[in-house]
Amino acid sequence: MTSLKGKVAVVAGATRGAGRAIAVQLGAAGATVYCTGRSTRQDKSDMNRTETIEETAELVTEAGGIGIAAQVDHTDPEQVERLFERVAREREGRLDILVNDVWGGDPLTDWSKSFWEHSLEDGLTMQKRAVHSHMITSKFGAPLMVARKQGLIIEITDGIDDKYRGNLYYSLAKVSVIHLAKAMAEELKPHNVTALALTPGFLRSEAMLDYFGVTEENWRDAVRTEPHFIASETPDYVGKAAACLAADPKVHEKSGLALSSWGLSDEYGFTDRDGSRPHWGRYAIEQGL
Repeated sequence: MTSLKGKVAVVAGATRGAGRAIAVQLGAAGATVYCTGRSTRQDKSDMNRTETIEETAELVTEAGGIGIAAQVDHTDPEQVERLFERVAREREGRLDILVNDVWGGDPLTDWSKSFWEHSLEDGLTMQKRAVHSHMITSKFGAPLMVARKQGLIIEITDGIDDKYRGNLYYSLAKVSVIHLAKAMAEELKPHNVTALALTPGFLRSEAMLDYFGVTEENWRDAVRTEPHFIASETPDYVGKAAACLAADPKVHEKSGLALSSWGLSDEYGFTDRDGSRPHWGRYAIEQGL
């Protein structure tokens, strides 16, 4: 695939999960991808995970693109501003794709507590990491796109609607990101820049595999613990969805929408890593979720 050859992308939150897979799939299509996040080989984040942005950048290059690791805390405006100054300097002002995937909310979410019992500090920190960071990143990234009258901003979220998601703080973060995409789309419309939201289904991420004590090879063993895991998908699925959007010459027609990996699989025809086509939307309806 060379459909994105010559294109420049920034994937904010590319350390692991959906962000890493999106970066790799953009690279597989030929893009130059700045892989950003807090976790490096020398400086681990408080997520206590082993994945690093350097590893992601190497995977991007192995896939056929150009991977560039850049350590950035996206809650710090000065660091984010410096990132895009670097991109502008190194790529002659070009930025074609911006993916906002910064999250960091898993250790902050207590699913067993109501909002008045939940740690307020953790709930507010979740908004800072998962919403404020997206706003900050878009503020400094969008001007490069506006200047060239082209570009695509993808907001990674959970879900395609404003339904309650089991925890007030979690719900607020994920729904806010969807509205952020919709609101940005309106303001970017006169400048021919597209903004949209994209969700995976039940994501079979590195952290989720570890949580269930399985690997990608025997992931179905986890279905005994969590039956709905049978409908899960690898991060590659949403990664391919993002790459297809970035390569679609009519992507502007989707500006402001909240899209899904399974819905875009129906439209573009891509499959998951094993050739399957998980459809969380249909599964959720069948299960009454």
